[in-house]
Amino acid sequence: MKKPKERSIGIIERYQKFLPVTKKTLECIISLNEGNTPLILSEALSKHIGLNVRIYYKFEGLNPTGSFKDRGMTFAVTKAIEEGRKAVMCASTGNTSASAAAYAARAGLKCFVLVPEGNVAKGKLSQAFRHGAQVVMVKGNFDEALELVKEITAKYPIQLVNSLNPYRIEGQKTASFEICDALGDAPDYHVIPVGNAGNITAYWKGYKEYFKAQKSSQLPKMLGFQAAGAAPIVHGHPIKAPETVATAIRIGNPASWKQAEQARDESNGLIDMVTDDEIIAAYRFLAEHDGVFCEPASAASVAGLIKLAQKKYFKEETTIVCTLTGHGLKDPDLALSFDDSIVSAEPKIEEIIKIMDMET
Repeated sequence: MKKPKERSIGIIERYQKFLPVTKKTLECIISLNEGNTPLILSEALSKHIGLNVRIYYKFEGLNPTGSFKDRGMTFAVTKAIEEGRKAVMCASTGNTSASAAAYAARAGLKCFVLVPEGNVAKGKLSQAFRHGAQVVMVKGNFDEALELVKEITAKYPIQLVNSLNPYRIEGQKTASFEICDALGDAPDYHVIPVGNAGNITAYWKGYKEYFKAQKSSQLPKMLGFQAAGAAPIVHGHPIKAPETVATAIRIGNPASWKQAEQARDESNGLIDMVTDDEIIAAYRFLAEHDGVFCEPASAASVAGLIKLAQKKYFKEETTIVCTLTGHGLKDPDLALSFDDSIVSAEPKIEEIIKIMDMET
């Protein structure tokens, strides 16, 4: 029997030619086998919007901690180890904290997390706790928490692992490599949720690098979508009290604002917004018609696609990729909040059959 490799292999080793790695980096990789997430062909959405297009979901919810954050975190924490840091810190609406805590635990580092009090989904918060992070609930929003993290990490030898850390962006760009590898080229359009704006920045960087290396023949239009109650880029100014059911993108002053606008402009794309009702409709459509259970913020991309399709934005016979940033189990409370969720009955077959609406 062939002896298995004694370490995990993730995006750093797989795409090292496109990443700023050194020999030392490769010797201290902290990985949970992140990446290699599925590109799922939609069977229902193209029919729903009435267009002859191929739509794929890049389902990042199947990363180790359930979100795309793992791509950037493996690199940020690896570099923290390379640089001799003993602790990492982040502000988070949930997914970053879960990922930072997991990779810090694997690396043997302390992890400190600041989250906005009352505004983090339970699935995400429980991950950060169980991975051993010191979680502090700040009586404020994400943007205020991030400012505190920036001040603390500037004064103490703690590695900041929010998307302001350039290694986060480097890791996250690998998702665009995987899309090109799977399709044989870049898509015509890429639709993506926008919160702190690191992801749209990273994808565009990756697409450009693959194109330059002649591993793709075209560049996609980048189509970003914010929640209507948290749409600072759309409105052109920070939102002091952002509000949306999509907690992962409830951010009023994105750290990668300028880079997101650059991705939009260079790709001849756009950044628009969708309402909570549109997000919830897309969230339910994905689960109930395509069998893909994503978190609400993920569904902003699909809500945006539907909105643009209604405006006849897309050309026929083109390829569209929607990033689904996280798994639906991140926010179990929302999943069970609809009227059709739970039905109770006595343990009698007649009652069960009646509920099932089956003929006896």
